[in-house]
Order: sequence, then structure tokens, then C-alpha cells
Amino acid sequence: MQRLRERAFTVVVDAVNSSGSEIMPLLLEQLGCRIVRVHCNGSGVFPHVAEPLPEHLGDLCHAVREHKADIGIAVDPDADRLVLIDENGHAVWEEYTITLATLSACTFADTFGTQYERTAIVNLSTTRAVEDVMMSFGGRVERSAVGEINVVQTMRSLNALIGGEGSGGVILQASHAGRDSLVGVALVLALCCRTGTSLSQIVADLPRYAMVKNKVEFQGDVQSILRTVAEQYPNAEANWVDGLRLSFGAERAWVHLRASNTEPIMRVISEAPEQVRANTLAEECMKIVRSFL
Repeated sequence: MQRLRERAFTVVVDAVNSSGSEIMPLLLEQLGCRIVRVHCNGSGVFPHVAEPLPEHLGDLCHAVREHKADIGIAVDPDADRLVLIDENGHAVWEEYTITLATLSACTFADTFGTQYERTAIVNLSTTRAVEDVMMSFGGRVERSAVGEINVVQTMRSLNALIGGEGSGGVILQASHAGRDSLVGVALVLALCCRTGTSLSQIVADLPRYAMVKNKVEFQGDVQSILRTVAEQYPNAEANWVDGLRLSFGAERAWVHLRASNTEPIMRVISEAPEQVRANTLAEECMKIVRSFL
């Protein structure tokens, strides 16, 4: 990432006072960035909910505007998830973290070596925007079950260039086989440097989708629910790798239903180019789920 040193980015870092509070800023400083620290004292006392969601990042958004920074970054306590704040102090949709990283990885593909296939691996619940980006570079996307280990195993088996999950996880094989927020922000900054534009401008050019994420407490026969949903949409393409994901072809819409691996809940996630369609898909499937409660 020598190119980053050609431009002095101002980066505001919110590491929720975790153990990585000093490591992240120091590494970014080595890349030539000017760092403003927010909640980076390493005390272990979280000043807000640790999950890096927009509703928890008011201090970070304010600091980006106050310091006229190029970008703000928020990570979770183990620094494997990355959420971005643009130069206007607006949170970037978390699904766009892996989308931006994929765009950057393809842009700089030669830098990482020709041994990697022009392939991205994302889980079944990640935005279709990643597919659109990969197709624009003549690449492809393969989908794995939800979970970092599933993405990594699929990346290794297919020798994929980039991978990750829509929650803000970025995995670059040329670095190492694990989610890493520093890798993610370096890719995004390199993209800003190469294009000579702001983060908000790059985001504005990304494919636009609407996503609905629902969950409901459930302990029961998940397979019966999934079979019922599949019967409701006989013309959709069904993927049974992890729960049920239905894809609606030319519509560029999909819905994914799966039981959580860690909680007694069922997740229903839908996406479409239009909010109305995403809402309709989610509500139709949630209606079926509720009928089994």
C-alpha cells in the first residue's frame, strides 16, 4: 500500500476502547494517515454499545465533521468488523464495506499476484452488489454458508481473491485468511487514492439495493418452515446450503431464511433493487414463519 503515502488522509478511528485501540491507529499512521482518536484509550470500558452500527456511532460521525476528515472507521472489540463513515459524517451501509473492498481488490488485483482467481466469496446473506462489482471486472461470486470459517474454506478451495460478509468483515487471501478491519480500510483508502475522489462519491456509484433484515424467536421444526416457503415460490432458484435462499433471476431479488447458529432465533433477510419489493418478500416469508409459532 505504498500508494497511500502519496496522499495524507485524515482518519478518525473509534475502537470502543478495546485492546486494539492503539494498534489500529499506529498501523494507519505507518501508512501515512493523520489519525484522530475517538474512544481509543484501551481501557476496556465501552462508551457505547460495542457493535459498530450507525445508531451507536454518533461521536464518530461528529468527529469526522469537526476535524474535516476524509473518512471515519469503527471496529468491534476484536477488530474484525469494519463500518465506514464518509467525509460528510454519514455512516456507509455496512453491506458496502465488503462491496468497496471487492471493488478495490479487483482494481489492484495485479498487486496481489496472478495466482488468485478473479472470484469473490460471500455468504448467502450478503448484498448482491458484490456480484455486480465482480461482473464488471469479468469475475464471479460464489456463496458460502454464513460464518467466517465457511467463507474462508470456500475461498481456499477456489483460490479466491477476496471474501467476506455483509456485517463488515473483509478477508484478503494475499494478507491472511481471516476477517481484518485494517485490511478493509487499507483497501478502501487505496481506492480513494487511485480514483482521486471522496468516499461518498465512490459509494454513490455503487449498485443500489434495498435490504430488510428480520429476526424472530423460534425453536421448532425449521425444515417445515423452509419447505413451506419453497413451495410458495416454485419458480425461484433455491439454495439449501444454509437454510433456504431463494433467488428471483432477472428481478435481482432474493430472500434468505436460516436458523441462527448462536441464538434461538430465525433470520429472514431479503434484498431487491426497490424497497417495496424487498419489504414484500420479507413480509410474505415472515407471515409463513409466524404461522408456525
